[in-house]
Amino acid sequence: MCLGPAGPFIKCSRVLGMRSLVLVGHGSHVNSRAARSVYRVAEELRQLGSFSEVIECFWKEEPSLRQALRVTGSTDVTVVPFFLSDGYFTDTVIPRELGLGHQGPVPPEGIARVLGGKTVRYLPPYGSFPGLSDLLVACAREALPEANAQDVALVLLGHLSARRGGHLERHAQVIRDARQFAEVQVLYLEDHLAHAPWLDVIQAEQVVVVPFFSDHALSEAAPALSVSLGVQDGQAGGKSVTVAPPVGTHPALARMLAGHALNATRDGFSGDADRVHLAAWTQLMQLARRGLRLGEAVITPQGTLFDLRNTLDEGRPSAELTTFVTVEGLRDTIRVDDSGAHRPVRTFRNLPRHWRAVFSEDDLPAAIHALYPATVEEAYSCGCHSLRSTPWPTTARRQTGIYARVQKATPAQVEEVARHVCSRCLRTRLWASQPLPHTFLTGVPGAVPCAEACTYLIAAVREHLAERPAEENSADD
Repeated sequence: MCLGPAGPFIKCSRVLGMRSLVLVGHGSHVNSRAARSVYRVAEELRQLGSFSEVIECFWKEEPSLRQALRVTGSTDVTVVPFFLSDGYFTDTVIPRELGLGHQGPVPPEGIARVLGGKTVRYLPPYGSFPGLSDLLVACAREALPEANAQDVALVLLGHLSARRGGHLERHAQVIRDARQFAEVQVLYLEDHLAHAPWLDVIQAEQVVVVPFFSDHALSEAAPALSVSLGVQDGQAGGKSVTVAPPVGTHPALARMLAGHALNATRDGFSGDADRVHLAAWTQLMQLARRGLRLGEAVITPQGTLFDLRNTLDEGRPSAELTTFVTVEGLRDTIRVDDSGAHRPVRTFRNLPRHWRAVFSEDDLPAAIHALYPATVEEAYSCGCHSLRSTPWPTTARRQTGIYARVQKATPAQVEEVARHVCSRCLRTRLWASQPLPHTFLTGVPGAVPCAEACTYLIAAVREHLAERPAEENSADD
């Protein structure tokens, strides 16, 4: 267990100093597959070892953006939005939720702030990184390995949102200037391409289309994408058309992203271990060595290893349970409940059963983080009386876009929704002035603090207001 100066998550690294990389995704309240591309790239980044630790966080899952800085183990944090284009989330939501005091497009060099003793660098979306031009070229060449690129037209296909910031057009111009293909065109999926003469402007007889998308699912949906382009059996408009996998799925993406993020850290600052984070996990591991109940899970020491399982399976023969020995295996299992429904809030009382996970001391903290993100850090801070709670009115005033409506919710309406949503959760609502004299760190398994209303509750309040009769809505306006 690495509980020295590097903290429990930060293991041996090939970099000087301690640096945390936070990869921010959108996530989903309903779809467990929405975050998988973020998890995949984060794991590849960990394997590279360029940063001391790599943490995933999300807008609509856990750990949340509001928890991101709590769960990082160093005082040097670089945040990369896992988005290809500028937009509402990169310009407004992420900087707002991180407390950066910035709104609007992020400059190429990013912005830096000192927050809570941590140096935080926030970079623009990875779709703006210069190295992505090379990945687009690589996707095209690998899709047509036998073709002479000088005879091939390259088409970069994006969503209309990619027009914001102009990143796709800039990448296209870089590739044109290098004269690697016969021609380079940019198209947008929403332009009803199957019924538009998009091939009329292309002179080459052979075409390769590279989707400017992040999600790996699109490569599995290549037939549907081909239909959107009007391609049948590799042909369209008398031309040979090949659709490559999305650029966000290229194996070299993690290395490109790590290189760009490391360049942003060359400002002379070197991080240290975050003392609160280190103290929290030191206390947790001391308890785990004696056996610990945490929420709906139980941790049992077995020699040099630890057995982690649902408390309802305690004492059940291991042969009757599915055993996991990797954090990724455990994480993917507990992201859904026993019925297969997505669990966006990990502290909901629906932890699936019929599994066990076995970890060494080195890997147990990451497993607990996957099981109940941010709970260790927040429980420790709560015990030290340093966890600041955010009352609902403050959280509501911070909301923008389609969620700004929650500012109109009355205290009674918020409480009505909270009774339905929060009754399913282990957390105690400090933000609603509920007392929490003890936590699981002091022997009460289900005692977990909730410092602020989560995005799941915010969305539920918005939906509740939308369901009100029209006359009630008009009365508010």
